[in-house]
Amino acid sequence: MLRFLADENFSNQIIRGILRRNPDVDIVRVQDVGLIEADDPTVLEWAAQHQRVVLTHDVATMTNFAYARIEADRGMPGLFEVSRRVPIRLAIEEILLIAECSLEGEWEGQVRFLPLR
Repeated sequence: MLRFLADENFSNQIIRGILRRNPDVDIVRVQDVGLIEADDPTVLEWAAQHQRVVLTHDVATMTNFAYARIEADRGMPGLFEVSRRVPIRLAIEEILLIAECSLEGEWEGQVRFLPLR
């Protein structure tokens, strides 16, 4: 099963919903690992070192730094940009689907947007 890192501004309602539905999903928040107020490159570096796919709502900057890591051929286990306009229930369903059905390394070097299309 994939391991996730939720960005600092990621919805706690979504995280709680995921864990309520499947407590085995391995998801930690930036706040849980000592990265409060860390900049995006630092968050992405930590995620790469710990092989965690990043969940974020920050399309303004996080995705640009993720693309820069990919172009520089630096490790990037994957990033999912979850629109704030996506209903919470749909976001929970999609993240659970990704967590339960993905192979390890499947999202390496990819930036994806939820909902999946």
